[in-house]
Amino acid sequence: MPELPEVEVSRLGITPHVTNRTIRRIDVRQPMLRWPVPAEVMAVTNAPVLNVSRRAKYLLIEVPDGSIILHLGMSGNLKILSADTPAGKHDHVDIVLDNKTLLRLNDTRRFGAVLWQSTGTEHPLLTTLGPEPLTPAFHAEQLFAQCQKRSSAIKLVLMDNHVVVGVGNIYANESLFKAGILPTKPANQLTLAQCAVLVEVVKQILAQAITQGGTTLKDFSQADGKPGYFKQELLVYGRGGAACISCNSLLEEIRLGQRSTVFCRHCQA
Repeated sequence: MPELPEVEVSRLGITPHVTNRTIRRIDVRQPMLRWPVPAEVMAVTNAPVLNVSRRAKYLLIEVPDGSIILHLGMSGNLKILSADTPAGKHDHVDIVLDNKTLLRLNDTRRFGAVLWQSTGTEHPLLTTLGPEPLTPAFHAEQLFAQCQKRSSAIKLVLMDNHVVVGVGNIYANESLFKAGILPTKPANQLTLAQCAVLVEVVKQILAQAITQGGTTLKDFSQADGKPGYFKQELLVYGRGGAACISCNSLLEEIRLGQRSTVFCRHCQA
């Protein structure tokens, strides 16, 4: 599933191709994705693209009357193509531009979404989101305060979009390893100092992943079709049973919140 770095890489990839262009029309071949595609989206015609922004894992293509909200779901990807490129079975939505190109959403599992947010309003899916992890709003005191309210495992808290957005399973595993914190540790047992380390590590890992184009495990590729290369940097995720790169102990793998969780019992406490 694309996580925040992959979504940000997609934003960076499509922005120069769509910003300051005009959307001639939007072709919706599959109106039922995770949610129905709203009529407001299908009605967008001859609208200039003012900006492409991101909130958590949602991309917002901003036009004068509002924003087209894109979510890649489990397997979605975006590509910039020539306007005459034939559509495949899982090519569900085309945003056709004025320069004979289009932005195409391909989504094999149809867990993605294309939604609408009118100017001056905020979509309900965005209203309760926590701070962006790469901004000053995500800091040690903020995380510590959130942790004090929760006795659940810190990995689950770190992946809670009400606490901080966009830290998905891959990057939660990696961050907790580098911070030396067991993923099963009750959140309310973390100290302020541990929260400070964890915040800094999360920021470093996400920034590094964005620089390297995200992590390609199965479905994700960049807007130009190239894979992300952060997979080569993974220290624990997907390495259950392998040797820890720090102490050579065998990494353990468990299920936590229905997600694969890999850690080193010697290096994390």
